[in-house]
Amino acid sequence: MMVPAALLLLGALAAVVAPRLLARADWPDHEPVLALWVWQCVVAAVLLCCALSMTLSAAAAWQAVRGHVFANAPHAVLDAYPLVTTGPWAAATAVALACGGAWTAAMLVREVLRARSRRRRRRAELLVRAPLLPGEEPGAEPLVVLEGERPDAWWMSGPAPQLVITTAALRRLKGRQLDSLLAHEQGHAQARHDWLLHCSAALATGFPQVPVFAAFRDEMHRLVELSADDMASRRFGRLTTALALVELNEDRGVFGPCPTPHAHVPQRVHRLLTPQDRLTTTRRLGLTATASLVPVIPVLVAFVPGLRALG
Repeated sequence: MMVPAALLLLGALAAVVAPRLLARADWPDHEPVLALWVWQCVVAAVLLCCALSMTLSAAAAWQAVRGHVFANAPHAVLDAYPLVTTGPWAAATAVALACGGAWTAAMLVREVLRARSRRRRRRAELLVRAPLLPGEEPGAEPLVVLEGERPDAWWMSGPAPQLVITTAALRRLKGRQLDSLLAHEQGHAQARHDWLLHCSAALATGFPQVPVFAAFRDEMHRLVELSADDMASRRFGRLTTALALVELNEDRGVFGPCPTPHAHVPQRVHRLLTPQDRLTTTRRLGLTATASLVPVIPVLVAFVPGLRALG
C-alpha cells in the first residue's frame, strides 16, 4: 500500500499547494490562457492521483483485478509491488475512490444535462420574443436582435450557435465597440469555455468540501472572461473593448459601491485600461512546460517500482 498511499499524499499536496501558489502570483491576470492551462494540469494531476491509487488498491485487494492490471507484466514487476501483504485498507480505499469517481461522472452528466435544458429553455423563449418568419429555419441566422430596453448580449452555444443582442445594446455600442463584443463572444465559443465551466462546476458541486475544486470553479469563471477580453482587445484595441464593457454594464450598478453579481466587470475594465506587463516568451514556455509535467508526476510515482525492477 506504499504506492497508493504515496499517490494520495501527492494528490493532497498538489490540491493544497498549487492553489495557494497561483493565488499569490500576479501573472495569471496578465496571462489568463496560461493560467487556464496551469489550473487544468493541477486538477488533472489530482484526479490522476486518485485514479492510479484506486487501481493499485483494487489490484492489492482482489486477485481478479490484479490479473488484469498485471496481465502481461514479468514476475519481477509483480514482485516489486507488495500487493499481497496489504490489509483490509486496500479494499476500503479502492471502493471509496471508485465511488468518488462514479460521483464525479454523475455530477458532470448532471451539469451537461442542466446546461442543455437551460439552452433549450432559452431557445424556446427566444422563439417567443423573436418568432421565425415563413420559410425561416431555427438557428439559421448567427445573429439575433431582440427588442429590449436593457443593453445585453449573450452567446447561445449548441449545434447552431447564435449571438443574441438587444436593441438597447445596438443603440449604445457603436462601430468597433460592437465588433469587439462579437469578438469577445466568439472567443468563448472558439475556445470551448463552456466545457471548462461544466467540468469545474461538476467538481465543485460534487465535492463542496474540497477547496481546490471550489477555487478551480471560481477561477475558471474569472479567467475565461479575461481570456475572451484579450481576444477582443487584440483585434479592436483595449480601450474599445473596455468602453464596450462599460456601455453594456453601466445600468446594472456594477460600478457603484454596493457589490453585485457582476462585480468582476470593474476589475476587467481596469485591467484593460492598465498597461500590461506580460511575461517574456521564455518564461511563458517555461511555465507551460512545467505545468504540462505536473500530471506526469503521478504516473512516474505509480510506475517507479516496476521500472526499477525492469532496470
